Amino acid sequence: MLLATATLALQPSSTWACAVCFGKSSDSLAKGMNMGFLALLAGVLIMWVAFGAFFIFLARPAYAAATKSEISQPANPDPIR
Repeated sequence: MLLATATLALQPSSTWACAVCFGKSSDSLAKGMNMGFLALLAGVLIMWVAFGAFFIFLARPAYAAATKSEISQPANPDPIR
């Protein structure tokens, strides 16, 4: 662990900066980084859609059951005495 920390600390300062910091925003490294951000955002969006779809999946049968019970008549309308 100490060797890895020392190796990183002794690297030239230019290796710590990305292509955008040097003004090459059209470099392939910057494009790859942007695609990585978009991939992560797409994953988050997919999870949000799946989360919403799950609750819609749960709500539809519940709504149908509630609507059906309000409309239907009991099998025996006479009370038991």
